[in-house]
Amino acid sequence: MEKKLSSISENMRRNFTANVSHELKTPITSISGYAEMMMTGLARSEDLPLLAEKIYTEAQRLIALIDDIINLSRLDEGAVEAPAERVELLSAARRCAERLMDKAASCGVSAEVLGGEETVTGYAQLIDEMITNLCDNAIKYNRPGGHVRVTVGSRGGAPSLCVEDDGIGIAPEHLDRVFERFYRVDKSRSKETGGTGLGLSIVKHAAAWHHASLEAESVPDKGTRITIIFDGKGGE
Repeated sequence: MEKKLSSISENMRRNFTANVSHELKTPITSISGYAEMMMTGLARSEDLPLLAEKIYTEAQRLIALIDDIINLSRLDEGAVEAPAERVELLSAARRCAERLMDKAASCGVSAEVLGGEETVTGYAQLIDEMITNLCDNAIKYNRPGGHVRVTVGSRGGAPSLCVEDDGIGIAPEHLDRVFERFYRVDKSRSKETGGTGLGLSIVKHAAAWHHASLEAESVPDKGTRITIIFDGKGGE
């Protein structure tokens, strides 16, 4: 049994390495190609601002990807060492929503935070990352005129936080896999919105670190709801 688990772990590590290599190579190849056009004089002078913008966009995508890989690796290795602290979920949700207001406005999406204050014991930075990633996804996979709602409450006496949207939704065959690393339901939309394919995986691992449970519900063309329940029942 132990040998089998070790083999599965090794395969997962190998697949992750292969995926990371591919994901890193894509923006680097784009940056190199645009830079070569500028360096060799193949680009017209009037095209230089556009090429510079493309290089900047790909560089930002690369930075975001590296940040997510580092965060996920820390969670994987149990390298997150932080003293337990009292975290107020409603206040954390408001902070995260406030940071994303400009992005939401640029996408034509509105957002609101509802509920009462619930306190959990955990790591504030990880909780912020969970909420931010969920809200960011709800904005990116929405549509103009869409809405994102963050609700803080309790479930069975346990503090909970729910992020829901009325966006494009997720088909049933994809719903169980959205927390996998680099799994994308719509690859072209993910690239267009600058997604790394790791955001929900970070949510999953950060929830496990807090022994919290995750629930995901979605209806295509209706929207998605993801709930974190700090019930002490989660974990890997």
